[in-house]
Amino acid sequence: MRIRTVLNQEYSFKRFVYTKERFEEVNGKKSVVIDVKPRKNSNPICSGCGHPGSTYDHLAERLFMHIPLWGFMVYLAYVMRRVSCDSCGIKVEQLPWASGKSRSTNAFKLYLSRWAKRLSWQEVSQVFKVSWDTVFDSVRWVVEYGLSCRDLSGIEAIGVDEIQYQKGHKYLTLVRSEEHTSELQSPDH
Repeated sequence: MRIRTVLNQEYSFKRFVYTKERFEEVNGKKSVVIDVKPRKNSNPICSGCGHPGSTYDHLAERLFMHIPLWGFMVYLAYVMRRVSCDSCGIKVEQLPWASGKSRSTNAFKLYLSRWAKRLSWQEVSQVFKVSWDTVFDSVRWVVEYGLSCRDLSGIEAIGVDEIQYQKGHKYLTLVRSEEHTSELQSPDH
């Protein structure tokens, strides 16, 4: 089975295809680099407004860190297009696997932040051979996403209490939220 098959099963993107994979030395480490190309006749999406536009030109190839495989760092290699957008002008295209100017894929950021819940950030950076800043940026990205998507509507009260569970300063914190609920009436009333 090819690595492309695994990627197509888990991280398939409608407007892009994985074309080939190769071993390459990246930052002094033997890594797997997978080339990504846009599908034929697919227009790039403007990163400003999210609408498709025509290709203006291409930038240099860029590597995006992806989830490691069998101890090898994995990178997605892509030549980004610039979009000629009617409303925004010339912009770099929006990518489904990365956000902003990040050099890591969103899947890799989520992967690192899940490990950062179990291990210290320093340990995560050592285990996955990335910098501490990469782990920090990943956790920050996940937290910012969570904060932007949270819904506090319906919460009327929050209660917080701490209890000691061992000698010394060992505490458990209990947080409870009360939501407003209206009684539902059956349709026959």
